[in-house]
Amino acid sequence: MKKMKFSEYCYTRPDFKQIKEQFDLLTKRFEASKTVAEQVQCIDEINRIRNDVDTMYTLTSIRNSIDTTDEFYEKEKDFFNEAMPEYEGWIVEIGKLLLQSKFKKQLEEKYGSYLFDKIAVQLKTFRPEIIEDLVLENKLGTKYRKLMASAQIDFEGAIRNLSQMGPFAESTDRNIRRRAQLAVAGFLGEHEAEIDQIYDELVKVRTKIAKTLGFSNFVDLGYARLGRTDYQSKDVANYRKQVYTDLVPLCQKLIKKQQERLGLPDFKYYDLNLKFLSGNAKPIGDRDYLVNEALKMYTEMSAETAEFFNYMVENELLDLEAKKGKSGGGYCTYIANYQSPFIFSNFNGTSGDVDVLTHEAGHAFQVYQSRNFSVPEYMWPTLEACEIHSMSMEFFAWPWMKQFFGEQESKYKYSHLSEALLFVPYGVAVDEFQHFVYENDQATPDERKAKWREIEKKYLPHKVYDDNPIMEKGCYWFRQSHIFEVPFYYIDYTLAQMCALQYFIRAKENKKEAWESYLKLCQLGGSKPFLGLVAAADLMNPFVDGTIAKITPVIEEVLNTMNDKEM
Repeated sequence: MKKMKFSEYCYTRPDFKQIKEQFDLLTKRFEASKTVAEQVQCIDEINRIRNDVDTMYTLTSIRNSIDTTDEFYEKEKDFFNEAMPEYEGWIVEIGKLLLQSKFKKQLEEKYGSYLFDKIAVQLKTFRPEIIEDLVLENKLGTKYRKLMASAQIDFEGAIRNLSQMGPFAESTDRNIRRRAQLAVAGFLGEHEAEIDQIYDELVKVRTKIAKTLGFSNFVDLGYARLGRTDYQSKDVANYRKQVYTDLVPLCQKLIKKQQERLGLPDFKYYDLNLKFLSGNAKPIGDRDYLVNEALKMYTEMSAETAEFFNYMVENELLDLEAKKGKSGGGYCTYIANYQSPFIFSNFNGTSGDVDVLTHEAGHAFQVYQSRNFSVPEYMWPTLEACEIHSMSMEFFAWPWMKQFFGEQESKYKYSHLSEALLFVPYGVAVDEFQHFVYENDQATPDERKAKWREIEKKYLPHKVYDDNPIMEKGCYWFRQSHIFEVPFYYIDYTLAQMCALQYFIRAKENKKEAWESYLKLCQLGGSKPFLGLVAAADLMNPFVDGTIAKITPVIEEVLNTMNDKEM
């Protein structure tokens, strides 16, 4: 591995003309190969070039998200938006050659048959005639990101972005909570027409792409883009039904307990983020303190996590604090040529800062464990499996939470575990909304918003927006970037949560066995599909009827042992 600080990572714009020439030569060599060894050599060289391109694309994406006002990386982002669709088409064509190889059986023995399943799904997602539409889709995604990063909300004596408004939504002062939510809604309302237009254009261009590729609508294409080879939309629909039947009633009980804790006769949407009258659990230190405590935690957790997190800190692979011009949210990505994960977030003084150091570090730990796969497709699993790593790591970190929260440890744990359940109906609502959108692509923006509000009332009946016309109209989803940028990537979090809760239960019974299973899961990377990884880790399949019904009573029992009213 190349050890150097992130600031020293070198960016050079890829020469796609030269890359195309290299690919053409290598594909000719591949087709003319007389032995499987020659074809493997060609594949290795192609993957080296792919890693070069991916490295430069990822560096551009990271540096652009760190500072959206940096003109150089904004131009480079535009360059990739234009160039990547055609480049990805070349990768699809190379995939065809692998499927047609005269040595396919031997290649399957070397790389595993799942690589070929992934390629077969990928082939469904591309034809050269959609390149212009893909470029437009990329541009619209960038336009949305930039708009949301541009938020400058004048609140409590300062100009703040959306991430910096987060702490006010958790204030113990009910009036501040209400005004903070209205201020954020005001920004969304001010840009409602523009956000509606961006999304409307995204829906239309994605539908056009799907129909060009032979799909009846974007739903199946959306699943194919996410590499889902072992389940379909009907399986997800059955899972949503389980959530509505077996989890929503429990979540409403948790909301009622929260209302009682807060002593509120009327419970409103702006009360949801405050968990305790004494205030939510907050980290007891700043960025440096939290990173140092995380370093201690991962050093004690296991030899593997110790090596991993030391590498992250030494090479400055964490950009954690909110600042002007920075994109919102948080993510983990991977810089191939340096075999380096990278964690991005917007610390704002809430418990979410600690969640980043466990959730995003879970992603980073997984890809660090699977960094030596020679096939790029196996570096990461599909997204719902990725989220098992992150959400499970949050629970494996529980024994160290006193270091981060001090006397508020129990308060954090109650909130964290209850939120693990409360989040799921929202995630399912996002998924049901997206199925409606792409199954009804002619719906107007107002019809979409009305449908969102209808679905929201189904899964989250406690959300009362009586003084907030923007949210009552159905605009809450405007802030959910996944809906705009990666369609159908959100149910993944909820599927993974059901697996992570199983690790929580298993760790209480046998911590060593649970960790060994988790480590094995991380080391498998993306070498198996979602359900294959679930089986390899001996986890219950979330799509099977009864799975949620088996998990939730155990979690409810744990929550009931915590005296939340005294926190």
